[in-house]
Amino acid sequence: MSDLILASNMKILKSKVNDDANAKVLKAFDLKTRQSICNTDTICKYVASLIKAMINSDPCSLSNIDSFQVTHLDWSIQVDFELQKLSCLAVQRFICLKDECTKLVLDTSQLNIETVLYNEDAVPFNVLPCIAPFGEPLEITIPSTKIGSEFTITIKYHTSSTASALQWLKPEQTLDKKYPYMFTQCQAIHARSLVPCQDSPCHKFTYSSKVIVPAELVALMSAVKGGEVILENNMKECSFQQKICVPSYLLAIAVGPLEFRDVGPRSKVWCEASMIDLCAFEFGKVEDMLKAGESLMGPYVWEQYDILVLPPSFPYGGMENPCLTFVTPTVVVGDRSLTSVIAHEITHSWTGNLVTNKTWEHFWLNEGFTRFLEGKIIGHLDGKLTQDFMAIDGWSHLHDSIEVFGKDNKLTALQPDLNGVDPDDSFSSVPYEKGYAFLYYIEHLVGGPDVFNVFLRQYIEKFKYKSIVTKDFKEFLCAYFMEKVNLSSEIDWDAWLYSPGMPPVQVIDMYDHTLATYSKKLADKWIMVSCNGDFSCFSEEDFKSFTVLQKIDFLTKLYQTSSLSLPAVIALSNIYKLSSYKNTEIKFAFLRLCVRSKWSERYDDVVNFLVQQGRMKFVRPLYREMFKNDEAKDLAIKTFQKHRHVYHSITSTMISKDLHLGS
Repeated sequence: MSDLILASNMKILKSKVNDDANAKVLKAFDLKTRQSICNTDTICKYVASLIKAMINSDPCSLSNIDSFQVTHLDWSIQVDFELQKLSCLAVQRFICLKDECTKLVLDTSQLNIETVLYNEDAVPFNVLPCIAPFGEPLEITIPSTKIGSEFTITIKYHTSSTASALQWLKPEQTLDKKYPYMFTQCQAIHARSLVPCQDSPCHKFTYSSKVIVPAELVALMSAVKGGEVILENNMKECSFQQKICVPSYLLAIAVGPLEFRDVGPRSKVWCEASMIDLCAFEFGKVEDMLKAGESLMGPYVWEQYDILVLPPSFPYGGMENPCLTFVTPTVVVGDRSLTSVIAHEITHSWTGNLVTNKTWEHFWLNEGFTRFLEGKIIGHLDGKLTQDFMAIDGWSHLHDSIEVFGKDNKLTALQPDLNGVDPDDSFSSVPYEKGYAFLYYIEHLVGGPDVFNVFLRQYIEKFKYKSIVTKDFKEFLCAYFMEKVNLSSEIDWDAWLYSPGMPPVQVIDMYDHTLATYSKKLADKWIMVSCNGDFSCFSEEDFKSFTVLQKIDFLTKLYQTSSLSLPAVIALSNIYKLSSYKNTEIKFAFLRLCVRSKWSERYDDVVNFLVQQGRMKFVRPLYREMFKNDEAKDLAIKTFQKHRHVYHSITSTMISKDLHLGS
């Protein structure tokens, strides 16, 4: 009976959606799911929810975002370290976008829903079966709506101990090993494991929050911090308010044993006590970066720009949470050489947080623009040669990403099709560096930086506080420069946006290669003499005289050749004393060479590096390199299985896929 009903509903489904959407449905509604749903009424509801999801304007959300729009969230949170859960009350205000809707559907993932109120009245709700990887739709029955009417939905719930957005650290996993620590990572679609929501960047909302935490700990959020009230049982309540509309992926919380130092008139750096002075020095130039950003893009509207240096398991270099950038400790190296991460995250205050991609298929509007404007900030502070050198390095990273995915993989397109795709699976340097190259190319076509900088400021002014798609950018760009150049015909838009692989134009030839010439010349020399075993022509000064960026570029170029012998790598290490470097970017580039050349004596160093930090930029390529190496494959699997609990859930899931272990 169930199969007959399923078949009937699938016919309805095929009449309503396109082939790509059908593929997503069939993938989600797998045999295991069908076997777990015996009730025929539930099957009908489930398929109906799939139909809704497929005609949604965001393929990565199951909420009916085209019928309702959230405008505000009032969020009460109690943090329980012992049970590793958040007990919450979420009051959300919605506005109706269509008449006669009787169902509000929200995104959830592993949430335990207790009660739901429409305004002040209890209403029926149903948590539908999981549609992997997008979670479980929460269907709420409400009175029939009228366009423009507003209402509130109040949901009492608690999170799961395995919520993908949350990482809980025991005291021994922290730097100072005294107190527990918790932090969130919501991008791209993990906010739904924190709060029932429209987990799509298409809608933005203001929020206020009260967070109850142990009195000895500090709570921070992606909002302006208010006052604190001491409660009973050694607890305190902390207040926060975000007055500027943000999408769900920019919700953020961190609770831990934190101290701060002022690093500018509107900036603090936060971290554990034993590292606070190092961090204060490392990020001491943040105000200069903010001022450079404002000179390019207009006023900084978020009031506060703080930096939180997280524990080593944080999976990214940085996360642009408004008012509070999260950053990896791997950039704290003592010489400010890796703080371009902060320039990038500051730039998100305009491109990403103010002007936001409407769906994750347009992620390049966030990251390509941010990477491009980050380059301009670096150019303003450190000079055009450094800006172009970073662009050359970015082109190299783009090439590496496309090698990993495969040049024909649709996820290497600038605007990929994400129907049925977990956006975490599409994460790479493509939207960053292909987006950078595209904007650099456009800048070249319209007359250079002086002309294009004016446009960029107008673009931000036009679309601030909004969520947009690539078509919006294209139409505004073409209209703006209409009298100067016909960009509709001058640019091969289809090739740039939809074709997989490297860009259709060799933009790298437009960059100034002055700084890259020196590192390339030394790399070519090593490759040339690699096989003859005579390395007497090299000296420590060759490498020591380079900037940090040149050192990284040199090692990256050596990695990209397959002709560097093991004796050459050993000589390289000895002559340049590479094992003594503490800079994580240099260490990573060197260890990747060691694995590629099968230098087994260095495998212990590789393992130590893998378990001491969890930044995906480093751990994923190293695990993949070990997995390709017959001598190191088993060690890679063993190391991951032994230490996977120390990684963030996002990192753990992605490494599992890299090692073909499943999730």
